Amino acid sequence: MKFSAADLFQAPVLKELASKVELDPHRHTAGVLSVRVTGSQLPLFFVPTGLGDCSYVLSLVKEMDIDAPVYALPWPSFDEVFPPTLEAIASQAILAVKQIQPRGPYRFAGYSSGGILAYAIAQRLLSLDETVSFMAFIDVTLPANRLSISPAQIALEVVLESLESLDEDDERLEVLEHFAKQSSIVQLLEKAQQIGAIALDRDLHNDAFVCERIAQFQRALRLYQVPSLPVEIHQFYATESPLIGRARPANSSIGPEASSPMRGWDHVLSAAAVHTVPIPANHVTMISIPENRRVLARSLSTALNSSPITPLNAHFSQS
Repeated sequence: MKFSAADLFQAPVLKELASKVELDPHRHTAGVLSVRVTGSQLPLFFVPTGLGDCSYVLSLVKEMDIDAPVYALPWPSFDEVFPPTLEAIASQAILAVKQIQPRGPYRFAGYSSGGILAYAIAQRLLSLDETVSFMAFIDVTLPANRLSISPAQIALEVVLESLESLDEDDERLEVLEHFAKQSSIVQLLEKAQQIGAIALDRDLHNDAFVCERIAQFQRALRLYQVPSLPVEIHQFYATESPLIGRARPANSSIGPEASSPMRGWDHVLSAAAVHTVPIPANHVTMISIPENRRVLARSLSTALNSSPITPLNAHFSQS
């Protein structure tokens, strides 16, 4: 199942993942993975992607040459925030961050739309008079036309992400696109199962739970008004165009921003505040292919090691 990592920080899945990769959840902070526990510098916090996934962090950090602890943050429980906003999700994430590092300066990294959540976290921390000293964006595009995407389109894109068996010319895609206009996520999954796009033995209840959380995050993302902040970002951008395997009806955010090295962030920040680093890969293969991931890891390490270094014991005591 492609979404096996999307609900990564639900307790049973987290426990299983931690046992497989010999990691432990941070013992005082529910859901947070301690990816690297030692280091003399302040920690680096990775935020989850728009699929709720931080599994990419494990292999990436293995290739990094840094002297700092690394943590992977979970999504908070969206049940506590209804309807969720990105600002509310960021505030919940900060509660976990501050249990590990009570005071700044803080350092964050995020892949894909997870980088926008990292930006919202920075916004909230700055409003609390904290300092954010490092922001790494791994191919993070500032989306355009966010409000033009309907909830049905969001739901359809989320469901399509789990249907690996469908090609873009599959007639079943047209059926699902039409059905999504008047259906819920559960109904859309049931329809996909009826027409053979989902195996009969799949657990639709779990799929619906995961898809609904992703759809909630995507709705919050599209409502977020991105402010200009007094921060600098390091944009590690993919130099190759993504391979389009099937229709993506909710991908109307793709535009000039997606092909610019700055990925549109110069619309809210000065060009001097956006440090671009090319990664010879596309959006997916920069993480999925080991050779590309090593290039990304080296580039990310260089940027982090070149940023102002603050000793861990000056602001941070591990508990």
